[in-house]
Amino acid sequence: MQIYRIDHVAQVTPDLDGQVELLERLFGFRRVRAWDNPAEGVRGARLEIPGSRGQAWEVLAPAGDGSALQTFLDEHGGRPGLHHVGAEVPDLEAARAELESRDLKPTDGVRGRWLEASLTPPEHGPGVLWRLRGPGSLDMCGDTPGSEAEPGSPDGPNLGVVALDHICQAFHDRDALADWYRDLAGFVQVWRTPEDEHPDMADLVLNIPGSAICWEVITSRGEDSFIDRFLERSGPAAHHVTFEVDDWDRALAACDHHGTPTFDDEEGVTDGAAWKHTFIHPKHTGGILVQLFWEERPGVWVRSDKIPPS
Repeated sequence: MQIYRIDHVAQVTPDLDGQVELLERLFGFRRVRAWDNPAEGVRGARLEIPGSRGQAWEVLAPAGDGSALQTFLDEHGGRPGLHHVGAEVPDLEAARAELESRDLKPTDGVRGRWLEASLTPPEHGPGVLWRLRGPGSLDMCGDTPGSEAEPGSPDGPNLGVVALDHICQAFHDRDALADWYRDLAGFVQVWRTPEDEHPDMADLVLNIPGSAICWEVITSRGEDSFIDRFLERSGPAAHHVTFEVDDWDRALAACDHHGTPTFDDEEGVTDGAAWKHTFIHPKHTGGILVQLFWEERPGVWVRSDKIPPS
């Protein structure tokens, strides 16, 4: 199965308008489309991520009776969070056949247009939900294509996001998951920490061919690792999402202006160039742990020098 582009990251929330306003105000995202489809139980909005090179952020909320999104929220204690990662494949039916051959259980969104499945090994599932679409499918919102949306006009500074850098997944064995993703969808390992670099974790980064977004896998080391606690609570789910900002002082000033605290700030110098990173708690982002980073020169930031518990 070939994934040749990540199209979007989608989160689910009971408050669509409030979440969209937060993303526009703090993150500087730009609303471009909206849809309301009670027949499929979903309202949503699509937002451009500045500098994202074609990737977008989607916000989904339940609509109508019997919404699957409401069931999703109920199963997660009503808490908002990441719902799925949307990606494109050249042949949807071939992707379906490959998933079924590996005992993964795809479910139809709109037959022939998109399907959903966890790509995590089934014995360790459910993992991260992916929404796969085939060529020629212009959106993943169901049969209602949606309409252009008027961007908001938020006041004050924003984070100055310039790219969605990577999505991080927790797993009990980073190499086992990396090998699985390589065999399933051609992910390529591009970086890893030495086994003993950190006392409680190890990680690696995978490139998704054709996509500007990378996939990080973190695994626990030692006793009482925060990753073990995360896995016990959430399973092999997405741990955090990471954005690059263009001006560190601007980003922190925006957080201060909007009353958004950060934590576990880190900074360092690699090959003579500075880098910095920090985190924003899920309660301030709509249910997703967010990491921000800045680097003086491309390629000097160590992605996971320190990752806090979510």
